[in-house]
Amino acid sequence: METLPGRAPRLSIIVPAYNNPPDLAECLAALRAQAPADAELMVVDDASTDETPAVAVAGGARLLRLKENSGPGAARNHGAARATGEVLLFVDADVVVARGAVELVLRAFAGDPALAALFGSYDDDPRASSLVSRYRNLLHHFIHQEGNTQAATFWAGLGAVRRALFLAVGGFDAARFPRPSIEDIELGYRLRRAGHRIRLDRTIQGTHLKRWGLWSMLRTDVTCRALPWSRLIIETRHAPEDLNLRASQRVSCLLSGVAVAAAMGAPWWRPLLGVCALALLGVAAINRRFYALLWRRGGARLAGLGFALHVLYFLYSAATFAFVLLESRVRGARDGGGRASGKGRA
Repeated sequence: METLPGRAPRLSIIVPAYNNPPDLAECLAALRAQAPADAELMVVDDASTDETPAVAVAGGARLLRLKENSGPGAARNHGAARATGEVLLFVDADVVVARGAVELVLRAFAGDPALAALFGSYDDDPRASSLVSRYRNLLHHFIHQEGNTQAATFWAGLGAVRRALFLAVGGFDAARFPRPSIEDIELGYRLRRAGHRIRLDRTIQGTHLKRWGLWSMLRTDVTCRALPWSRLIIETRHAPEDLNLRASQRVSCLLSGVAVAAAMGAPWWRPLLGVCALALLGVAAINRRFYALLWRRGGARLAGLGFALHVLYFLYSAATFAFVLLESRVRGARDGGGRASGKGRA
């Protein structure tokens, strides 16, 4: 049912949760403090083995439970199927929404009946204090703050969608993404292909409570983000000029690769050290606003480590895409050869 201009739609807030009681308690407290009286607050427990269900009930949420651990996509789908609101607001259990965020979501949908989906970003004050955690969470904040307001995809960490449209396109692809991955990005692709409009609202923010280590960041970025997203890009032949895929980020990947290649060749030809330095200066110039944010939030230590981690990020992102591209070419050649052989035998 289409929402009339000026009338705030009824909201269903869906929080997928798995073995995360402390963060979930903070998440629910912030949501409960600002949710309208007619909104429903739902926690979908993804077969937790600790006190997460009890925390959900104590936090005033309606508790739904999955029988086996199936991932956030399945948990969100489970909640959406049982929700009664016109708009579904998805909030991750480790996100504490800022004051006024829920009202901004409602205003956006009330004021724009043609709006299909909306998402925000993390704020610039992540809770975890380690340098890696601050770098990773601030990178996500910065990328969304620099993104196109007319978005090319979707984000479910703090994002809302009209329930009727969500169900019409099939919800999250939980079979393809049984673990936290790019299930929200893929949903955004389908929403856009169906002709629906998605907006990025930079003023809708929440504090990310997640703690990152170097290995957990690398593993997540490569296996849960870069690999599946590269495959999605090649499958759909669509790489929108937005968020992580902006031209500046692609050029940064190229320059980072040039810097490493030049550094490796420098022992045999010293002028390559200059090439390496120039390439790194190019990365610094292109991303200077992000490094300035790191400096403001953590001084020289965070900015210095952040620059090194950012170059590493560009390297493994580019390497992953190259691997997936090669993988698709090999698979295509093998499949084509098989068809040709079969045709010849006939």
